[in-house]
Amino acid sequence: MSEQARKTAEALEYLTGFGNEHSSEAVPGALPIGRNSPQRAPLGLYAEQLSGSAFTEPRTHNRRSWLYRIRPSAAHPPFTRIDNGALRSAPFTESVADPNRLRWNPLPDPAPGTDFLSSLWTLGGNGDAAQRAGMAIHLYAANADMTNRVFSDSDGELLIVPERGGLLLRTELGLLAARPGDMALIPRGVRFRVELLDADARGYICENYGQPFELPNLGPIGANGLAAARDFQAPVAAYEDSERPTEVINKFCGNLWSATYDHSPLDVVAWHGSHVPYVYDMRRFNVLGSISYDHPDPSIFTVLTSPSDTPGLAGVDFVVFAPRWLVGEDTFRPPYFHRNVMSEYMGLIEGAYDAKAEGFVPGGGSLHNMMSAHGPDHETFERASAAELKPQKIDDGLAFMFETRWPITATAQAAGADHLQRGYDDVWQGLQRHFRA
Repeated sequence: MSEQARKTAEALEYLTGFGNEHSSEAVPGALPIGRNSPQRAPLGLYAEQLSGSAFTEPRTHNRRSWLYRIRPSAAHPPFTRIDNGALRSAPFTESVADPNRLRWNPLPDPAPGTDFLSSLWTLGGNGDAAQRAGMAIHLYAANADMTNRVFSDSDGELLIVPERGGLLLRTELGLLAARPGDMALIPRGVRFRVELLDADARGYICENYGQPFELPNLGPIGANGLAAARDFQAPVAAYEDSERPTEVINKFCGNLWSATYDHSPLDVVAWHGSHVPYVYDMRRFNVLGSISYDHPDPSIFTVLTSPSDTPGLAGVDFVVFAPRWLVGEDTFRPPYFHRNVMSEYMGLIEGAYDAKAEGFVPGGGSLHNMMSAHGPDHETFERASAAELKPQKIDDGLAFMFETRWPITATAQAAGADHLQRGYDDVWQGLQRHFRA
């Protein structure tokens, strides 16, 4: 943890708006006017396009940014394979998808000197990274900065959810600070380095192989509600003009590859476009719910969605259970018992989740795969069934969910982990027969 990183994070300014055509320059005059690739780019910079979608995708889905950098990305030595550590990618063939309900305690504390990249530990996922379909769930637990190295993911975008400790994300397009309660989104292929704002950091990552995340359609909700586009913050241009050796690590088709550059690739002096990193404060989520009866479906809490080829069926949704009021009459107010065609991985950032009385702790996570029966535990059911139905504020916790169209296959390391909770099924065993004919 660097005191300088903390001071830098506190002074950051941002551009606002999800999906906007942003532009930024760290040096006045660095952005060309009226064209993207002039014969000579301003200030002796190199013009380079970074495409996060095919050239011919519809304008509303097209993601690309023009970067104006000190050296072109093409000027690098060959990449060579390095060890993947505990990082895994789809297809997950080392184990089989499990219909049982699973829950984990937080990752154990890392060994001293473990940075963000070295700490990545894959819980599971689905699809195929090389086919750009599906997703993976990773956890991180770090206690050191990434020094003289940067990371990029060619397989997908990274949605990072800090649970303990803040992160300073130095990206090619500028700097973001993400603290517990925030989520950060790093687009496919964007290079970045992670520095810690506290002594250690822990959290969750959704690696989305499929279509880039977008704001969900609101339909009958109308023009406002859920996550507001203006609450997403993008970085302003900031560059490193460094000639020291820098290791650049690329995740490509499930494996890590490394090359040592003779300069820092975080040397973008100006940029414009829509393929942009973001940070979002989840406490700004505008929760909508029932003001008459019944608990709404959890889809009402969707922050971002990665669409699939079937309308309404997401490759992956990111859902947040933010502070909210419950006022439903004659209503069982916690989330109801259900079985779902979607598969759900849930994590807890702080406090408690209103459907689980014990065992689900910050930094931990639960996996309820397709058609796996789940819902409130015994203690929660008994309490909610007898509660006085007065207006109730749920503000003692912040939880989230990665929900996906396909079953999630746990990795062998997750299925056999010491921090896997044995006996998770027992939380439902106290539910008694109440039927009276």
